[in-house]
Amino acid sequence: MKEQLYTIPVNDAFDAGCECPMCKIYADLEKDAVDYTMGSSYMQEDIRGEMNKVGFCRRHIAQMYINQNRLGLALMLDTHQQKVIKDMKKLAAKGYTKKSGGVFKKSDTPAAPVVSYARQMEASCFVCDRIELSYPRYVDTIFYLWKNDAEFREKFRSCKGFCISHYADLYEGSESKIPDKERAEFIDALNDVYMRGLERVHDDVSWFIEKYDYRNKDKPWKESKDALPRGIIKSVGTIVEE
Repeated sequence: MKEQLYTIPVNDAFDAGCECPMCKIYADLEKDAVDYTMGSSYMQEDIRGEMNKVGFCRRHIAQMYINQNRLGLALMLDTHQQKVIKDMKKLAAKGYTKKSGGVFKKSDTPAAPVVSYARQMEASCFVCDRIELSYPRYVDTIFYLWKNDAEFREKFRSCKGFCISHYADLYEGSESKIPDKERAEFIDALNDVYMRGLERVHDDVSWFIEKYDYRNKDKPWKESKDALPRGIIKSVGTIVEE
């Protein structure tokens, strides 16, 4: 099949030889989203307003700090915190609701307004929102390529597998994206590459441990020297830097 623009990142991820192509796709989207946020976008009034409204999660605020645009980050924090101060003062002025019932009675008293606001801020992130706008499109592209590109199907079958989270995304997504008569073939291929990949990395992690036994000190490392970062990808879907 002739490659189209939207299929290129998916094919590149499956060609990269990583432990989870979807983690690679997500990491690339994440980098692009952080770069966009720390670029000139924060100077645009409408975008800055959205940043002030939703804020940033712990993971992405740390990545923004590493980005080195310290002045840009300071400007974003300045206006965001101005909004939080204004909102929280207004909500705190409403006071709080006393719990009803005795010590051993379950209370269904709603959370205080300041707590609801704080929890909402914890759960929202401008960078996460930007990633989530694009990520489903790449998942859909995987299903599209599986249905329409025989070369990609072979590439899928020969990849190193997926992390558990992205395995679940593909398994669940196939229910609505792949016709029932074709889904069994996809699920068989998905299960095969996932299980083979996980068992292979587990063997490497096990041998990494065995190498610390003095009796194995002169034996070769085989493929286990980078077993830990690969094991982390398989287990939690996080790419760690060496």
